[in-house]
Amino acid sequence: MKFHLAINLERSNPSIDMQAVRDHTLSMVQMADQHGFEIAWAAEHHAIEMTIAPNPFQILTWWAGETDNIRLGCGVANAAYWHPINLAGEAAFLDLVSGGRLEFGIGSGAYQREFDRMKPGLKQPDSWRYMQEMLPAVRKLWEGDYEHQGMYWEFPTSTSVPKPLQSSPPVWVAARSPITFDYAVENNCNVMSWPLTRPFSEAELYKQQLDEAIKKKHDQTPSTTDQTGNTKGVYNPVFSMMRHTAVYDNDAERSKALTSLRHTLAQFGNLMRGTGTISNGFADRVTDEELDKHEMYDADMLETNLMFGSPDVVIDKLKRYESIGVDAFIYYASMNLNHDSQKKSLELFCKEVMPEFT
Repeated sequence: MKFHLAINLERSNPSIDMQAVRDHTLSMVQMADQHGFEIAWAAEHHAIEMTIAPNPFQILTWWAGETDNIRLGCGVANAAYWHPINLAGEAAFLDLVSGGRLEFGIGSGAYQREFDRMKPGLKQPDSWRYMQEMLPAVRKLWEGDYEHQGMYWEFPTSTSVPKPLQSSPPVWVAARSPITFDYAVENNCNVMSWPLTRPFSEAELYKQQLDEAIKKKHDQTPSTTDQTGNTKGVYNPVFSMMRHTAVYDNDAERSKALTSLRHTLAQFGNLMRGTGTISNGFADRVTDEELDKHEMYDADMLETNLMFGSPDVVIDKLKRYESIGVDAFIYYASMNLNHDSQKKSLELFCKEVMPEFT
């Protein structure tokens, strides 16, 4: 099993210094680089302090100059907010300056509140159509001159400038439904899955859906060989699983992690549903009384379902994911936990958990 780090620049209130956030985020990425994490992922979100990511390629270019080996993942660019020429060029420039470390993630977005500001009139359930038109256009632009006449974009013959350093940068899509797993297999995309706070059985369901998509494609594809006589197979995506992660070795750090996560999840839920108030980029603070009303924020459930626990507990959980065929685990660090506790957690993961998987 390989390991990835997903981390955001984030603030839960105005008293947190933005430069401290900047320095902390970079130090976490550098720690992951030094300990052999394969990919660091940066998101795209707008006008919310809990995920400060107006341009993931700008963040990743910054990280590229401060790291040595870790690959740099856009997780993910929201297709509806971009023009194909712009997106192809930004991604290719990152690949160039990073020495070919781009992992290109593309998706449909999550927050209706964000669509209301970035793409007024577009409903989140319809945004997948933009993604499915965008991806083939970006790939064609990376190859050379290309003219596009689609539903959402039209442009005369153009190309990506610069071109990616990699001949074919890896592409990732976020998948939780059968139709998206089918799309990943059909279009040679790797898979990022996020079961949110659901139990391990949800991860098993995603793996089942991926296996079914691969089998379906095999059944539809005639057996062919290339010029060297090798059989051409159906694309077998890299299957990654993301979970909020906190590794701790005492009750005080456990309490900090669960308290922080519960509040962050409630704010995330408000964004998903379009409820609650956001003032100057900060979501309403959720009270403990409000959290206690909802089973989805139960601390014991969260500790069980997510990658929370002592090093030994986390090792056992990861081995369960490995046993069902998870190729890469994405350590999701961001939940507005204080910086010292975030670093302690990642240090424990690097020093006591990862050696069990090498």
